[in-house]
Amino acid sequence: MSIRPIDVARTDGGPQWVEAVATPEGVEVWWDEPRPHEGGRRCVVRRLPDGSRADVLPPGWNARNRLIEYGGRSWRPLPGGGLVFTNWSDQRLHRLDAPGSPDETAQPVALTPEGPARYGDLYLPPGRDEVWAVRETDDVRDLVAVPLDGGPVRVVARTHHFLMNPRLSPDGARIAWIGWNHPDMPWDGTELCVASLSPDGVAGPHQVVAGGPEESVAQAEWRDADSLYAVTDPTGWWNVHVVHLDGSPSRNLTPMELEFGAAAWKPGLTCLAPAGEHLVVVYGTADHRRLGVLDPATGGLREIGGEEHTYWASTVSAAGGRAAAVGATPYTPLEVTLVDLATGGHEVVSAPKPLPDRALLPTPEAVTIEGVHAHLYPPAGVAGPAPYAIFVHGGPTGNTPVVLDLEIAYFTSRGIGVAVVNYGGSTGYGRAYRERLRHRWGVVDVQDCAKVARGLVQLGRADAARIAIRGGSAGGWTTVAALVHSDVFAGGVAHYAITDPESWAAETHDFESRYLDGLVGPLPETRQRYTDRSPLLNAARASGPCLMLHGLEDAIVDVSQAERFTAELDKHGKQWALLTFAGEQHGWRREETIVAALEAELAFYGLIFDLETPGVPPLTLKGRA
Repeated sequence: MSIRPIDVARTDGGPQWVEAVATPEGVEVWWDEPRPHEGGRRCVVRRLPDGSRADVLPPGWNARNRLIEYGGRSWRPLPGGGLVFTNWSDQRLHRLDAPGSPDETAQPVALTPEGPARYGDLYLPPGRDEVWAVRETDDVRDLVAVPLDGGPVRVVARTHHFLMNPRLSPDGARIAWIGWNHPDMPWDGTELCVASLSPDGVAGPHQVVAGGPEESVAQAEWRDADSLYAVTDPTGWWNVHVVHLDGSPSRNLTPMELEFGAAAWKPGLTCLAPAGEHLVVVYGTADHRRLGVLDPATGGLREIGGEEHTYWASTVSAAGGRAAAVGATPYTPLEVTLVDLATGGHEVVSAPKPLPDRALLPTPEAVTIEGVHAHLYPPAGVAGPAPYAIFVHGGPTGNTPVVLDLEIAYFTSRGIGVAVVNYGGSTGYGRAYRERLRHRWGVVDVQDCAKVARGLVQLGRADAARIAIRGGSAGGWTTVAALVHSDVFAGGVAHYAITDPESWAAETHDFESRYLDGLVGPLPETRQRYTDRSPLLNAARASGPCLMLHGLEDAIVDVSQAERFTAELDKHGKQWALLTFAGEQHGWRREETIVAALEAELAFYGLIFDLETPGVPPLTLKGRA
């Protein structure tokens, strides 16, 4: 037996934002989840204290936004069971009131006008009948307040090119937020800002209380009216600090080489949630991410995530003595879990997903090969050296955790091993490991993937002639860069890949338009690096065939990156295939796309590894064999 592609599609993705709400009856839990079978929309779900679950969003509504293109926190529950959210199709803020009776179906009402503005990182300031959000209009961002009755939008603050994390102080007198400017990315350097709030709800002049050019504040929450908890990394690790507004020194509550924060690809991520006199925290490394309770008074840290969980996502909320979080194991998918803060008891509250037989799932092994972190997933039913695919995560400032991934199991159940590489530049191992990639993107990542591939051969696990590389976005870049700058790989599969860094920097969206200053170097001073490392300009050196897959609505990496690269491969007599998908952006969300992409990738491996791939449509490579 093997994992079916439809199995992968129906467990793809997971809950993204969670919120716990205390009520007289107990704790409610809210979250949003992907619906690949409903066109890829994200639906907000509410679970009541009695255990019942219900979709909050009516069919056809999609709680997503395009803030910095990757999207920010997209919804918040309102008192009484209502919801404020951003809708994908129009990018406007909407309010959805709770229905008056079980038979009634409420419909959302727009709170913001039509136009080019996008909203994200939603926050409900206590005591104010409005929602705060980051508004993005033609690459200009500000913090705005939107009345819940639909009145005029008010600008609260406009300071940096990028903004996130608006928070109102407990006494209502101050506002805090995080900002940064080009060329920094939020994991390079950000500033935690505090300003007084005028009676009409506008921020006054701000002071920077933490952060700077080489310090990344990832999240901040008010401790009291005069201090904040800040997740920041002056030590090289995202630790929890107390930041005082009177100018006295900050205090590190978690002075350890573990990450209590995450890269802010989506404004609104939370690795810390106040819970009375304690804090609920998500922490660890990319190999094992834990859930715990931190006592700020003593620095004591108590794990409540359970031994079986290997990963907790960067979203956590606490209310009524419980925490709502999203956890996973190597054998269970991302699930919304309610955790009792006193006892550590767990209750999974999201609906169960159909899972294949446990015997079909590989057991991962975390390894380090020549200083490179990787997770190995052995192939089923193969003795001796096997074909392997090196999986490369996107970002590149990101990582792949140890969780159930049926995409991996789809291949291992068919006799193809998978090695997931958290190459130099990945998050989860401290700033120094991230900085290994600085100015060396296309070099260190390629070398690290090659090291893992050669290490698998030396260990007798992989067949040197049958190793492929694959990845998406920045992982797609590493895939095609490895094909042209190494001789290790028999072929590559690149999902929505960057293939030419200089043209991508000129044509991509604002958030990442200066990303390459740190990854490669500033232009025009370092143009030769861009030329030397460009897969497009070095396509003649490809060590094997390449399958490229791309969404036609991708605003982050335009499909022309794939088209130009395959044209160069064809020009130089290299084998290739290009599949494009209408209605898809940067990543696959529709069930039919996930299935088609998986089947095409398997067919590709069949061709380059000389394997039979029954049950999937044949793939034809263009160019000379």
